Amino acid sequence: MTTANAYPTTQTIRTIGILGGGQLGMMLAEAAIPLGYQCVFLEDNADCPASLYGRVFHSEQLDAFIEAADVFTLEFENTPTSTVEHLTNLSIAGSKQGMFPPLIALDIAQDRLKEKQMFQTLAIATVPFMAVNSESELQQACQTLGLPIVLKTSRGGYDGKGQFVIKEDNDIKAAWHDLKDAVSGKGALTPTPAPLIAEGFINFSREVSIIAVRGQNGQVRGYDLVENHHYQGILAKTQAPAVGTSHLLKQATDAITTVMNHLDYVGVMALELFVVKDARGNDTVLANEIAPRVHNSGHWSIEGAITSQFENHIRAVVNLPLGDTDNVHPAIMLNVLGQYPDISEVLKIDGAHYHSYHKAERDDRKIAHITLMPNDVADLEPALAKLVAILPNKVGLDKKIVAVDDQPKMTDEMGVADTNEALDSMDITGEEPQMDIMDLAAQTDEAQK
Repeated sequence: MTTANAYPTTQTIRTIGILGGGQLGMMLAEAAIPLGYQCVFLEDNADCPASLYGRVFHSEQLDAFIEAADVFTLEFENTPTSTVEHLTNLSIAGSKQGMFPPLIALDIAQDRLKEKQMFQTLAIATVPFMAVNSESELQQACQTLGLPIVLKTSRGGYDGKGQFVIKEDNDIKAAWHDLKDAVSGKGALTPTPAPLIAEGFINFSREVSIIAVRGQNGQVRGYDLVENHHYQGILAKTQAPAVGTSHLLKQATDAITTVMNHLDYVGVMALELFVVKDARGNDTVLANEIAPRVHNSGHWSIEGAITSQFENHIRAVVNLPLGDTDNVHPAIMLNVLGQYPDISEVLKIDGAHYHSYHKAERDDRKIAHITLMPNDVADLEPALAKLVAILPNKVGLDKKIVAVDDQPKMTDEMGVADTNEALDSMDITGEEPQMDIMDLAAQTDEAQK
């Protein structure tokens, strides 16, 4: 089938090659089609969500995939850097139109230590951390950062693997024994030798993220801050914009702009942040990690922003002017996990927008998302309550969070009996206050595609 391009014959890009074919690739293709572009995908699952919108090439068909596309991008930051380097070299040689985002962004996003070091170099506040190459260095990290800490592999690891929560000195030897092979590249955690990273414990009030897009001319346009809530390490709910964060928007925007300019980045990026108190008791944010791709916490933008994150990513990749990122209306986005709800019941809720990923049902798998955007903002929470009531998997939103010692803590109803049990099941400094599962959430997200 021959499809006309929306632009004059001088336009040299007709087809976008996307590394990965999950729901993010699917939604990128949905945004590309109205602009006049086709997409092809490099993905080993022939029945992936993106297959609805273009040809899927197996990884063994890399040359054919390259031949079919004019410019390249990705939906998965754990894409092999060797593939991205090859596509970058083709672009440098002039046979292709570009590989976006740049290789350096993937290299940093795939290495937690490099990522934290980049924040440090750019004077972007982040959680306290130290590199660990030996048991003696681990002991020093525990003394310097103070217990508890979380010890992680800097590369690889997901779904609780590749991390160890150290709550007391007696845990140090066991932690080192469990993770030391990652330093030499042995074992199953990661084939790439790399130091471990020790991260300190922080008190934070909530987790937010900001998404921005950078064009090939260096222009950056950012979206509003959003607030994220997670369930068992998976993003459950995003509220856009995050209520009461206007005073933090400039700091977050400056941080992501600094990172994007430093990397000479092209495309959409997400920056995940913690809201904490500074020495004077004022709100500030700490950077946790970047995601060099369109992001789950930006799905609300399909209906809720003038230009969605997906369209803006496509615009950047093909070198079109970037679109307005302003909110058109406050929204709440919920992920559908494991089992599909009755779509007719969902769509009875005013302002509900349903997005299926056309996946088979499987426990805790992301199979759809729903964005709530009723005409009256006052109807947001009632609409959310109606939606949660009909979801087979309520992603914890039917449970309560109570305050203990001024720090939010999950109740026993949510399956976490006390803080020690929570620390065993979650990664410190992340999604729930005092617990970092941002790395785990990102890895789990991609593992479920």
